Amino acid sequence: MSTLVIDASAILAMIFDEVGGDMVADVCDGAVLNAVNLDEVLHKVARRGMDPMLVETQLSRLGISVVAFDVRQARVSAALHSQLTGTDTSFADRACLSMGLMLDATVLTADAKWMGLGLDVDIRLIR
Repeated sequence: MSTLVIDASAILAMIFDEVGGDMVADVCDGAVLNAVNLDEVLHKVARRGMDPMLVETQLSRLGISVVAFDVRQARVSAALHSQLTGTDTSFADRACLSMGLMLDATVLTADAKWMGLGLDVDIRLIR
């Protein structure tokens, strides 16, 4: 099985019991989450009154590995800017997409606009 990179939007759908969240729970074991996307997840759960440390522990128990955003990935992410101009993609979006490109992985997301980005990465929608 190939590597699976999970976007913050998919993790949040699972945590908040949104449509498609059950699909995410089924594929977590062995998946990776970029540290930038972890920041997004922890910030959003805290805003809803949840304990970020507890959420991080639960993600680990589900088998999700958090991977640091390093210099190599920064370069890949920066190179995406010209391809993504006008697409309303965030830094966290580019962090996830660049990890998918680097690992030649499938990227799991709830963000349907990613399907039209024209990147050479396997993007799967949860809904």
